[in-house]
Amino acid sequence: MSLGNNLFNARKKKGVSQENTAEKLGVSRQTISKWETDETLPDICQAKKLSTLYGLSLDELIEYNIDEKEIQDMIYKTNDEVSKK
Repeated sequence: MSLGNNLFNARKKKGVSQENTAEKLGVSRQTISKWETDETLPDICQAKKLSTLYGLSLDELIEYNIDEKEIQDMIYKTNDEVSKK
């Protein structure tokens, strides 16, 4: 999952709008939209502010809502490739 998707999902889970988020961070709503669509990335200071606003660690925000099945599939695929060698 991309950082933009993570930002979007975290914001929605927290129940805040792009406008509200933008106001709290001192950026435009369009900036929030660009971050959430992976058009641009927040700098590290803004990312830390986002993690605080959404009640997540920076690590959680970056890897937010990762699908456990996706991880298991990657592990199985890796194990299959190793066992074939």
